[in-house]
Amino acid sequence: MATSASTRPRSASSGRTLDQHGEAGSRSELLILDFLAHLELERSLSRNTLIAYRTDLLQLLSHLRARGVSLEAAGPEHIRSYLDAQSAGVQGVAGGAQRTLARKLSAVRSFYRYARREELIAHDPTAGVKGPRATRRLPAVLTHEQVARLLGAPRGEDALALRDRAVLELMYACGLRASELCALTLGALHAGEQLLRVRGKGSKERVIPIGTAALSALGRYVQRGRPQLIERGARAGAPAELFLSARGAALSRQGLYLIVRRHARAAGLTGALSPHTLRHTFATHLLAGGCDLRSLQEMLGHADLATTELYTHLSAEALKESYFAAHPRARRRTRTGEGHA
Repeated sequence: MATSASTRPRSASSGRTLDQHGEAGSRSELLILDFLAHLELERSLSRNTLIAYRTDLLQLLSHLRARGVSLEAAGPEHIRSYLDAQSAGVQGVAGGAQRTLARKLSAVRSFYRYARREELIAHDPTAGVKGPRATRRLPAVLTHEQVARLLGAPRGEDALALRDRAVLELMYACGLRASELCALTLGALHAGEQLLRVRGKGSKERVIPIGTAALSALGRYVQRGRPQLIERGARAGAPAELFLSARGAALSRQGLYLIVRRHARAAGLTGALSPHTLRHTFATHLLAGGCDLRSLQEMLGHADLATTELYTHLSAEALKESYFAAHPRARRRTRTGEGHA
C-alpha cells in the first residue's frame, strides 16, 4: 500500500549522505514502496513487472548505499556509475547486455520522474543520462511446416496429451502470452461464438477469435482430459484455471515452458523455443496472410502500435525467403555483388 500523506517522504536536501543522515536509507525505501504502490494501484501493472521494477531499484539503492549516497541525493554521475557496474555484471548474458541495461535505466528513470512529479525529490538525476542503444533483434518464428510438426507432437489420448495438444493449438491460434494462458479460466472460452476473453497486461481485457482446430482440441481436453487431471489432484474443489498440471493444480508458467520445449524436441525443432515463439509466429503468419496491423495490435494486446510494427519486418523477411526460394530467375546478391543460386 502507498504511504499516507503525513508519512510519505518528501524531497530531501541536496547532498546529504547516509553517513550524515542515518534516516536516509529508510526514506529511500519508503520512496520505492510509494512508487511501487503507484504502479500497482493506479497503473495496474502485472506482478512480474512490479517484481522487475523492485529488483532494479533495490540494486540501485544498494549501489548508492555502498557509496554513502541516498536515492534523494543521487546525481547523474551516480546513475552512470550504477549503469557501469550493472554493465560489468550482464556482459555475455543471453538476450543481450544492451537490452538489459536499457530496461534497468527505464525502471530507474520512471521512478525518478514519478518522485519528481510528486515533489518527493528536488531534482531528477536521470535527466540527460543516456542509456545504451538497445539493438532490436527479430524474434524467432516457425515456418508453417514447423508449426504442423510441433502441433502434431503430442501423441495419444491420455489426459496430458489432450492438454498439451490444446495448449499448443491455443497458443498458436490466439498468440497468447505465457502468463495469459496460465490465467485462463473455463469462463473465458465462448465456443459458440468462437471467441476467447483474455486478461492481459494492466488487467486489460481483450477478445480474440479462435479457429476450429484449436476449438476442437480444447473441447476434447475439457470433456475428457481436464476431469482426469482434477481426479488426480484429489482436491476439495477443482481449480478455476482452464489448464491444469499433472497433479491437478493450475498450470504454472514453468510447466508451460516445459510442455513447449518437450514437444519441440519431439518434433525435431532446434533452438531456444518458448511459448513466446508461438506468439511471434501467430503474429507473423497473420500479417503474411493479409491481416491489418491495427487488428493484430488488438489481438496481441499491444498498447503501442510501434510494438506491433516489429512483425512487419518479420513478414518482409519471410516474403524475401519465399521469393528467392521460389522464383526461377531470382538470385541473392553475395557480398561481392554476384548472385548465387
